Amino acid sequence: MAFDAYDDYEQSERVQKWLRENGLSIAVGIAIGLVGIFGLQQWRKHQANNEAAAAMLYQQVQVALSSGKPDAATAFVDELMKDYAKSPYAMFAVSDRAKQEVQDKQFGKAIASLQWAEAHAAAPVLKSLVQLRLARVQLAKGDGQAALATLDAIPAGQYAGLTLELRGDALVKLGRADDARKAYQAALAALGKDAPQHAVLQMKIDDLAVAGKQGA
Repeated sequence: MAFDAYDDYEQSERVQKWLRENGLSIAVGIAIGLVGIFGLQQWRKHQANNEAAAAMLYQQVQVALSSGKPDAATAFVDELMKDYAKSPYAMFAVSDRAKQEVQDKQFGKAIASLQWAEAHAAAPVLKSLVQLRLARVQLAKGDGQAALATLDAIPAGQYAGLTLELRGDALVKLGRADDARKAYQAALAALGKDAPQHAVLQMKIDDLAVAGKQGA
């Protein structure tokens, strides 16, 4: 029993010595851990508040547009771009503005808006969607080469059928009929026979065939 008591005493002394030597670092570690947890919670709260504010602004954009107040909508979009650039709501708002700019035949402004949205799209699937819209506007402006470059930046497999169809349109614009036909045929294969675009794609292929016979 005496030896057991001595061993307990010795172990206690060792523990106390270790605590004296390392107690400060332990306390600092615990404090840092608590600050980190608190900071993470505050950061998450801040992020949630930011998203809520961005969502509210985006809703105001929609209300302004539906009410026929484009100037107010523009002001809300500008605020989203300035203060909430990392929020997907800013990207959505700028993409919506680009749609209106296309309707107004302001293709240069629409391209600039979509390039901003492309640069600020965090999710790859959203970025690819913006790139598809950008390629369409570039084609509407008559710039097939720029549209091809934009389509080349879309990862393989993302919106494959739509990407291939637009690629075909760009190649037609550039006078590359054979390459366009191959792109349309690949789009048909990717989309399948039940796709809504099937008839349109087949018509584009048929038009190329007719044009080829007339040019022969």
